[in-house]
Amino acid sequence: MHYLTDKLWFPNPDEATADGFLAIGGNLSMERLLLAYHSGIFPWFEDDQPILWWSPDPRMVLFPEKFKVSKSLRKTLNSEKFKITFNQNFEGVIKNCATIPRKGEAGTWITNDMQQAYIALHKAGHAISIEVWEDEKLVGGLYGIDLPKKKVFCGESMFSLVSDASKVAFFHLSEYVKAKNYKFIDCQIYNAHLESLGAEEIGRGEFLRRLVL
Repeated sequence: MHYLTDKLWFPNPDEATADGFLAIGGNLSMERLLLAYHSGIFPWFEDDQPILWWSPDPRMVLFPEKFKVSKSLRKTLNSEKFKITFNQNFEGVIKNCATIPRKGEAGTWITNDMQQAYIALHKAGHAISIEVWEDEKLVGGLYGIDLPKKKVFCGESMFSLVSDASKVAFFHLSEYVKAKNYKFIDCQIYNAHLESLGAEEIGRGEFLRRLVL
């Protein structure tokens, strides 16, 4: 196990444990978070834990050209039921992601410190949000870290208050990265919902090779 101090560095992701745990400690400074994402590493911990850093194997990703649009989702997209915006309410999106109850989860890993750290990243232009509105109410969305020089978007979390809202947000994210000729969306760890939308698992080695290409 690697213990991080104030020194700005991370161990090689290949040194992670079988479940992807890589290091403990450090801080959530903008510089450290950006170094983490550029290195294929991300923080994931709860309020009563120290900062934990991960680089799982395998890694869940979505290649944008493989996004699956079901008949029902296509109907929703064509209905123009929702209004989509980018970066209009980042704080509202991350707050909802932190507070909306999730099946099988007792609490949230999006702690207050995490929220403030990612809001700072957003204000500096490194984190973006997609908002889904229905009748002027925020009903869904997602946020993540944009790595334009690497042509990769690192998805962090999404939420939905009405049916299909998060799927619509994810669809527009896939269109966003496709238009920018990005390589993939990093979805971090396996999620059945994202798999149904076309995400897949690849080995950490392949993920890191694609990240640095």
